[in-house]
Amino acid sequence: ANARSYILTGHKSVIAHGVSANILLVTARLAEPDATGPLAVFAVPHDAPGLRQVSYTTVDGVRASDVWLEQVSVPAGALLNAASDTEACIGEILDTGLAALCAEAIGALDRILAATVEYARNRKQFGVAIGKFQALQHRMADMVLHIEQARSMSYLAAVRCQDGDPAVRRHAMSAAKVVIGQACRFVGQQAVQLHGGMGVTDELDVSHYFKRLMAIELQFGSTDHHLDVFANQLN
Repeated sequence: ANARSYILTGHKSVIAHGVSANILLVTARLAEPDATGPLAVFAVPHDAPGLRQVSYTTVDGVRASDVWLEQVSVPAGALLNAASDTEACIGEILDTGLAALCAEAIGALDRILAATVEYARNRKQFGVAIGKFQALQHRMADMVLHIEQARSMSYLAAVRCQDGDPAVRRHAMSAAKVVIGQACRFVGQQAVQLHGGMGVTDELDVSHYFKRLMAIELQFGSTDHHLDVFANQLN
């Protein structure tokens, strides 16, 4: 860096809709002579010399890209923030996004449950609807329990996502993501199994909801990641 420009070098992975953006907000550490400097945010044009994107479709159908920055020069005005509270600000933004993601998960869980119940009512085996079999009723009841637990945690995430105390906010958001992530995996897998082979075909909505739920379980930190965060806070 100098008084008039900064040089950015690095790699960012799985940027949702990155190729559709005219400006990319890039986080980077400012290099100091004797140590790593504070975290900064830069506004970088998508066509800046040295910036390269490789686009692809994720498992749930979202367009994403990996971004490489190789000696990308940006003017001093591209630096949006390099204050000591940058990481805290980014954390609050991510927690707000996580709360929205939790709400999306509940909508997808409700839809995949409704589709499964409807299928169980109409699909017949041995002359009766499979929804009449008690073993399958138990599995659908377990799906409902997971969804209602996840719904309660999504309410908690919505209430706490802008809490002024970062520790309280992070504790609640990680707890919500753990419960909702577990629900996404359990309910999604049960829905596919109850549909049988039809559950993984593109013709049925359930396969698309299943893929989205699996992506949500990993987005903004996986269930295992947030479980570690939650456990470390308890310690």
